[in-house]
Amino acid sequence: MGTRAERVARCRRCSVTQVFGPSANTVSRLTLLGAAVALVGLSGIGLVAVRSSYATGQGLAVDQPVPFSHKHHVGDDGIDCRYCHTSVEHSSFAGLPPTQTCMNCHSQIWSQSPVLEPVRQSFQSGQPMEWNRVHVLGDFVYFDHSIHVQKGIGCTTCHGQVDQMPLTWKAESLQMSWCLECHRNPERYVRPREEVFSMDWRPPPNQQDLGLQLVRQYQIESKTSCSTCHR
Repeated sequence: MGTRAERVARCRRCSVTQVFGPSANTVSRLTLLGAAVALVGLSGIGLVAVRSSYATGQGLAVDQPVPFSHKHHVGDDGIDCRYCHTSVEHSSFAGLPPTQTCMNCHSQIWSQSPVLEPVRQSFQSGQPMEWNRVHVLGDFVYFDHSIHVQKGIGCTTCHGQVDQMPLTWKAESLQMSWCLECHRNPERYVRPREEVFSMDWRPPPNQQDLGLQLVRQYQIESKTSCSTCHR
């Protein structure tokens, strides 16, 4: 029978065996493995989600009070970006045109079109049109259009082929990793200043050599410090 202490020890081992069967170790290992796999899977789903068009708005046209078509105005009529975005060369903000700019043409062309009724009301009332922003950066991000234009970064590099957009959408994600790709390797994206507003410019076969030349000529530095954009 053994001593009382031995009998108590055997009883405890029997109780543990009854609660945790022979497969308990296997089950616990599989549970821990499953939890680890689930954690990795959820992390992967999260990384994909924050880069999806649902999160970034990339490729999704934004509703506007008037269905303004860059394809028609820029692609068909050849209107220069600066006719509407007048401050893009001198200010951090590219600028939105006042209603008077629209009416310079539309007081004569399509002057009775129902689609342009909000434009006519805005002009008559003096109340500006309330356009919905397509390219929205966080309040913690500082961006200056003028310095990019002066350094030879073209409109299409960031905004895409707007001359082919019947409605305007965000062509790039505008996420930090996308910005840093250009900041680290500006020679891949810089173009001659006279081509900044061109919709037809394409990087030439010798873009690497041309880019390095323009980087030196325009005194472009590789700006990757946090304070460059987060001030």
